[in-house]
Amino acid sequence: MLSRQSTGILKKTSNIRVLSMFTRNKVTLPELEWDFADLEPHISGQINEIHYTKHHQTYVNGFNTGLEQMAELQEKLKKDPSPSIAREIIELQQNIKFHGGGYTNHCLFWKNLTPEKHGGGQLPEGRLKDTIINQYGSLDSLIKLTNSKLAGVQGSGWAFIVKNLANGGKLDVIQTYNQDTVTGSLIPLVAIDAWEHAYYLQYQNRKVDYFNAIWNVINWKEAAKRFEQEKIIM
Repeated sequence: MLSRQSTGILKKTSNIRVLSMFTRNKVTLPELEWDFADLEPHISGQINEIHYTKHHQTYVNGFNTGLEQMAELQEKLKKDPSPSIAREIIELQQNIKFHGGGYTNHCLFWKNLTPEKHGGGQLPEGRLKDTIINQYGSLDSLIKLTNSKLAGVQGSGWAFIVKNLANGGKLDVIQTYNQDTVTGSLIPLVAIDAWEHAYYLQYQNRKVDYFNAIWNVINWKEAAKRFEQEKIIM
């Protein structure tokens, strides 16, 4: 039989283990592979710093908070399976969708950017390049199509170049609003943020200039790696 002291130590250790597991399960900002100023002159260091430390962090915090609240509501629902708690859960799901989309979209966004000195803007030889040429005739044509999708975002949203597994692995350009993301059979290769916070400090109301400039720092090597996958990779 365990002593009272041993039982106390075991209980304390168990609590620490549970707390540690909960902490590990919280999402965090991804580690960037370049410094904030490395994307200049195309995207300013100030924009990247604010975008990353303020806006992306807000989505991280909101997603973690939403998940904690959802766990609490699910426990309440077990004790009181009522319509009022069900409505709270439905309302919270919208919040989790928004912040979860903001978190995942930005993780994709940072990963598919890289400085020009590291190959930004350069499409490597390989299957992705061959697919782009076969479907669109040239990289410029794909960029033009994507920019038209970005320009068509009214308010805030995103454009994604995706590999569509439901269409034989062909490429598609998808436009979403707010922080809606792509899921299921759509594998994101390139994610471009069309929210004002992504460009306004530098480009002000000239968002088309931002859409043109960002292609100089797109990490096509990362996009090519994602193209080879059948699931999302970070």
